[in-house]
Amino acid sequence: VCFIPGGLDCSVSFVSHVLGKVCVHGRQKEILGVLVPRLTDLTKSDCIWQRICWRLVECVPDRWMEAVVLGFVQRAPGADVLSRLLGNLVVKNKKAQFVVTQKMLLLQYHHTTAVLQNLLGYLSLDSLRRTLLLRVLQELLETWSSSSAVKHSPAEQQLYISKAILICLSHLKDPEIESCRHELLTSVMEGVKCHLDSSLPQLRHLGMVVAESISLKINTEGPVLKFEYEEDDETRELKSLLVQTPPFCVTASLPDDDRSEQAGAARPLVPESNEKPYTAAPVMPNEESDAELDSDDDLIPYDISEDKELTNKTPGYIRDCIEVLTGSRSEDVDKWEATVKALESLVRKNPAATREVSVELAKILLHLEEKTCIEGFVELCQRAQVAVLTTDPIPVAKYLTSQFYSLNYSLRQRMDILDVLVLAAQELSCPKFHGKTKHSGTPKPCIQLLPGSDSSKDWRRIVDERIKSKTRRFDMGQSCVELASCPNEFNSVAGHFFFPLIQHFDRPLTTFDLLGEDHLVLGRLVHTLAILMYLAVNTVAVTAMGKALLEFVWALRFHTDSYVRQGLLSCVSSLLLSVPTERILADMTEELLETQSWLGDVMEKDPDGDCRRLALQNLLLMENLKKKLEAVPS
Repeated sequence: VCFIPGGLDCSVSFVSHVLGKVCVHGRQKEILGVLVPRLTDLTKSDCIWQRICWRLVECVPDRWMEAVVLGFVQRAPGADVLSRLLGNLVVKNKKAQFVVTQKMLLLQYHHTTAVLQNLLGYLSLDSLRRTLLLRVLQELLETWSSSSAVKHSPAEQQLYISKAILICLSHLKDPEIESCRHELLTSVMEGVKCHLDSSLPQLRHLGMVVAESISLKINTEGPVLKFEYEEDDETRELKSLLVQTPPFCVTASLPDDDRSEQAGAARPLVPESNEKPYTAAPVMPNEESDAELDSDDDLIPYDISEDKELTNKTPGYIRDCIEVLTGSRSEDVDKWEATVKALESLVRKNPAATREVSVELAKILLHLEEKTCIEGFVELCQRAQVAVLTTDPIPVAKYLTSQFYSLNYSLRQRMDILDVLVLAAQELSCPKFHGKTKHSGTPKPCIQLLPGSDSSKDWRRIVDERIKSKTRRFDMGQSCVELASCPNEFNSVAGHFFFPLIQHFDRPLTTFDLLGEDHLVLGRLVHTLAILMYLAVNTVAVTAMGKALLEFVWALRFHTDSYVRQGLLSCVSSLLLSVPTERILADMTEELLETQSWLGDVMEKDPDGDCRRLALQNLLLMENLKKKLEAVPS
């Protein structure tokens, strides 16, 4: 930077043009990496240099203003430095105002949290710019509380907007919060509803955290909103944005002596190694020891105050279990708990007796409510239902699939039905492990389906493992387990699991509308169909299942919920991996071409990153099928 002697007037417009031209051609890092630190030092205590810096950025032409402003915001070490460098540029220049208040906050979402703090902190440091801060907060809340924005924007953008809202709230003063209190309450009510309606757990957590933070700000003395959710790194980071911390925090440390004293005070009292924790019995003189040999006064009695009577309340027959669970013997709580815990093993040990009452037992377990606090009650009931379904598949599958579309069931019960069908199908289709490993090492783990409520992530792992199994590798790999050859028990019952679920999805009931507000259950249904399709590989009904599934996917391909679209794309993956190539080309050629065109649009235009990745994966699978067909000699 050169100095101008003699008090001569000068213009920095030429330098501004050069700066704008260099930044717009992608050299922001090189020029601003040198210029920003130098200007930061010069403007610390010199108001003339501040005015020169303001003039420098104000003279940048509008067509290059975005690149310059973005570079300054990204490379300024803090909001106070950015305020010194830019001044009131956003008030004077409309282009800069649009970039700062609209483009960087509402149209882009790749900036880091530090950039957001720089940007919003810059708006809060001057009275003229604080009006822009309030306007930005209102626009962010409008976007956050818009159901259309929640459905059609990616989760990363929702996280970005949530961070911006919390940073804005941290800069607001009490009078400003009071002035926009009504708007904040309205936005909270609308935003929480559309976020909690989402099928994605991340979006639901974002809605809860932001609503709690806004409630905490506007109700400093009264009751505040409180949701139940599991905290993770993301939620902790969001909550930390609501509290402003000084840029330089010095953690107070204790002197060495004090630390050692406190550490010693906190240390548990442990007896020294040379000290005995127990006192030795006194040694009796020789003449008295003989007299005490027959005395039992020194024996310590056992404490039997907490002993319980040993009674076996576990029923030994299936019908006894039904009597206990249906209420005729439910007065005995201990026996009810023992029955719930032992039911799965009884069902597996007595398949003939189970088949006689299988449908009745499935009905009881589907409606069973927890009477006492049993650890793992939901898992115990689920495992018992899976045991009943695998023991007598056809009648129990018919009952469960019919109840999925019946009245007077909660959404939780309907999703439990889907989970039981998937777990039972996995058990029926997978052979049991027998024998020893051929080589020393860790055996390949089995695929676990539906660990909890989010089946989409697990389904993607299933597809990845299936693709890996079809990939040729020229190394030894891990040891493999010898599998006993046994028939696929899912072969004869796959249709009973699959077709009833796919029949009535478009028929709304009074309390159940899959194509309406119950899209969470629709997403679980779609993922369940994809998994059943995957498990039906090499079965007789796989071709008919594939055709029905492709029609189902085509009917729902434009669904607004990203979780449902992920499931539809997973259905396409399972179809391509499970149906024989010859049958795909013979029976579904036209549908496959239309699906390929749709997948291309999804890969280019879908706002959800997982949907784009799954679409690309399906296109690669289709390309592999095409190459395989070309490699077959005619």
